[in-house]
Amino acid sequence: MNIPSLQQQVSAEEWQLRVDLAACYRLVAAYGWSDLVFTHISAKLPSSVAGDEHQFLINPYGLMFDEITASSLVKVDMQCNKLHDSPFPVNPAGFVIHSAIHEARPEAGCVLHTHTRAGVGVSAQKHGILPLSQQSTFVLSSLAYHDYEGVAIRDDEKTRLQADLGTANYLVLRNHGLLTVGRNIPEAFLAMYTFENTCRIQIDALAGGSEVVSVNPAILDGVAHAMKVQTSGLGGQFVWPSLLRKLERLDPSYKT
Repeated sequence: MNIPSLQQQVSAEEWQLRVDLAACYRLVAAYGWSDLVFTHISAKLPSSVAGDEHQFLINPYGLMFDEITASSLVKVDMQCNKLHDSPFPVNPAGFVIHSAIHEARPEAGCVLHTHTRAGVGVSAQKHGILPLSQQSTFVLSSLAYHDYEGVAIRDDEKTRLQADLGTANYLVLRNHGLLTVGRNIPEAFLAMYTFENTCRIQIDALAGGSEVVSVNPAILDGVAHAMKVQTSGLGGQFVWPSLLRKLERLDPSYKT
């Protein structure tokens, strides 16, 4: 698609956020986590750009995730109203979950939501996430659940969603999918990478038919510290540059 560049029309800070968010959408597609044009990844514009207003970048509704570019991303307010001219529609219904989380968690720079087969599968299992892998221990250190209330289009669900999430960074949306909260885009992506693999491993382990071995509960107590040492709190500072190099090899058009 021929989309005019916005690079000269926005600040350098906003442009960098656009490039990172477009990269995140492309990576979600590359790893097979997308669901056609559905689900969203939202990124909050910093106060240095948005001032006292709450402004976000989100996907143009109708584009596949592997089509999204920095210039095609749409800037919206808390009600998902477009804040700049764009030929693309937005999906206000899909922003209900995101706006609720950004409202309750001002430190959340990025909210990433998926409908993957493994994620929805585990979300339908009554026991939820089990301590079956090293990956699961990271998730269990900051995990919450929210019961399914139908398609998330009602504002009254926001307060219950906010209460269920609390301070957690991993959220299982029952019968629906997975969601991660990050201080920035790399953090939210790496958290989802861990979350998704946790679910895939669990599905595989339970499908094997043999008795599974759970991680010793005592180990879970030290996970938060271990995660900080190993991955800088899942901030992605070690992983994100390598992921961007991967995108450069696959298709650098996300930066346009």
